[in-house]
Amino acid sequence: MKNENIKINKTEILSDNWYILKKVTFDYRKKNGEWEPQSREAYDRGNGATILLYNKEFQSVILTRQFRLPTYINGNESGMMIESCAGLLDKDNAEDCIKKETEEETGYKVHKVQKIFESYMSPGSVTEILHFFVAEYDKGMKVSEGGGLEEEQENIEVMELNFEDAYKMIATGEIRDAKTIMLLQYAKLHQLL
Repeated sequence: MKNENIKINKTEILSDNWYILKKVTFDYRKKNGEWEPQSREAYDRGNGATILLYNKEFQSVILTRQFRLPTYINGNESGMMIESCAGLLDKDNAEDCIKKETEEETGYKVHKVQKIFESYMSPGSVTEILHFFVAEYDKGMKVSEGGGLEEEQENIEVMELNFEDAYKMIATGEIRDAKTIMLLQYAKLHQLL
């Protein structure tokens, strides 16, 4: 952190319950050279990884559906979200993490994944960098029903969808998750299917 236009003056931890919420007070040098005091809150939940599993032969993708409380309290009537498989890195590197999460959530054991990019998903308030992957799957890779880990209170429904149907779900609003939209658009632009 070597930006000469930023001077961090104080960092306070507001919450360390689930993840860490910090309030940072800093001085920001404007274009005219004048220093302006500011404060912002930043939510640190760690970095994560997400993946789109696709099958060229069947023109299908694997997605998940689960309840997401923040969407429920912000107007999503059912709270259910259709998403690409994802998880936090914890102490794993991004590739190891996404392989583990894929097996836990979808029941597919993938060996070869391709990292396509990484992105800050909500840079105004969340520190997370999300690593994006794609991988081909086939029926022989299915090792369990998936659904997530019980100790993590995951109740995940695994969905195998025709790619074009899934892609149309962006326009209908059935898919409103940013990482999933980005992965489906990547698959479309790069003609993975």
